[in-house]
Amino acid sequence: MRTDQILTRPERVFARLDREPERPTHLQTPQMSRHRVVLLGSTLAFYLAIVVAVLTTSWLVRLDWQVMFFRPYEQWPQLHAFLDYLVVLGQRGPTAVMVAAWLGWRSWRQHTLRPLITLGVALLLLNITVGAVKLGLGRLGPHYATQIGSAELFAGGDIFPSGHTANAVVTWGILAYLASTTVTRRVLSVVSAVVSLSVGATTVYLGTHWVSDVLLGWSAGLLIMLALPWFEPLIAAVEARVFALRERLRRRLETGTVPVPVATALTPLLSAGGKWQLRLADDPSPAGAAAAPQEPAATPVPVSAQAATAGAGHAPAPRPPAHVSGRPHLIRSERTPVTPVGSRRPAHTERPPAGRAAARPAGG
Repeated sequence: MRTDQILTRPERVFARLDREPERPTHLQTPQMSRHRVVLLGSTLAFYLAIVVAVLTTSWLVRLDWQVMFFRPYEQWPQLHAFLDYLVVLGQRGPTAVMVAAWLGWRSWRQHTLRPLITLGVALLLLNITVGAVKLGLGRLGPHYATQIGSAELFAGGDIFPSGHTANAVVTWGILAYLASTTVTRRVLSVVSAVVSLSVGATTVYLGTHWVSDVLLGWSAGLLIMLALPWFEPLIAAVEARVFALRERLRRRLETGTVPVPVATALTPLLSAGGKWQLRLADDPSPAGAAAAPQEPAATPVPVSAQAATAGAGHAPAPRPPAHVSGRPHLIRSERTPVTPVGSRRPAHTERPPAGRAAARPAGG
């Protein structure tokens, strides 16, 4: 005979939340290897070279103007409608929602917050690094250029580097970074590279970015992906902190939701001072009352003796303990009705008391 407990859907949800974090045993956290350090250094050098080339108005700026005058959107107008939708894969809002939904499902299945925290750290680094360079250099886009052959720097723009391109590299590259198997990681790396290259080329086709903007955007996104292993201790610390906070909140809620024992039996006892006291009974059942040990009754101390003792400078005698009656407390419907004795009317001064015959005069 099976005695397995059938859990409801909310109970299954909370049971999954209570599980310990799980990770595939064959999957290791990416480390900052020598190969990755070499790639990071090469990408950083390429990044700085592009910035210097634009600042010095070199051949790269001339290439930007030549492509802008070529106007690819006029050369191949039949691609315009399709590329308008393709460039959405580089917008931060839609792509972040799609990737966060997938990583959230993975976090739910593995009961770990590492995928979501990693995405958050990568996007935070992207916004800080790319945003700082955008605002610092202030380059104008091709549609807003004012002087032919100029780099259009420090003019209040915000298109250098390309945010679409850098966001495509980071958002889709994070899927490859968090892949569970080596094959999946390689496949997703190729997919993210193709998507980011396509988004960057699309911005050049639409005339919203210079070629140098796209090159710097690719470099900025790749730098973030290569530097992520340095932030793995921070990701693990944040995850542990969140789980510890959850446990603390759960204990606080469990402590706050425990019902306080309600008094179910109230026994009036007459104290030595002539006042009634009420004692709460935790166990109103007759068995519980009978099983409770009987305490020896304390001898009441007169009030006058207590006052005399207190006046003499001695501590007052302790109050006698109140005892709970062994009889269970009955509700009103279970009590035996009691007929009141006598009348509740005030005595009449002119009439004889009720129940007695009036005295007749003598000789009557």
